[in-house]
Amino acid sequence: METISLEKVQASVGTEIGVSPWRVVSQTIIDKFADATDDHQFIHVDPERAAREAPFGGTIAHGFLLLSLLSAMTFETLPEIEGQSMGINHGFDKIRFQAPVKSGARIRARFFLADVNARPSGWVQVSYDVTIEIENSPKPALTARWLTLTFVEPKQANA
Repeated sequence: METISLEKVQASVGTEIGVSPWRVVSQTIIDKFADATDDHQFIHVDPERAAREAPFGGTIAHGFLLLSLLSAMTFETLPEIEGQSMGINHGFDKIRFQAPVKSGARIRARFFLADVNARPSGWVQVSYDVTIEIENSPKPALTARWLTLTFVEPKQANA
């Protein structure tokens, strides 16, 4: 995996830092997410009923499924910070689900680096403005401010 210095990350604030590859949101993925979360609403898991009764023309992905896919899209897109030993989710601000993702659609994420706050303890809070795009759609699936914490081994004073 590619790595990047903390200094270079800090210098990249305000820029787009990555676009993930396209990925298909299949009915199988939607069904597995429904099983994992016990959210079996028909608009997600019943293609025939969703085609008849929902305004989307078929099933759609759960909004929380799209959020959960951000982790995978991050790992396949963004480099790690040099000295990073782990990263964790810290939360989201202003999540907006803007357009449904139909079963079989392709999505990708765009990452804009909004802010970096390096703490003396080694924790680095990174804020991304994230957009999940739907292929051939003028509207994104979602936009959010994503807050993460990454632990970067503090540099030794005499190193």
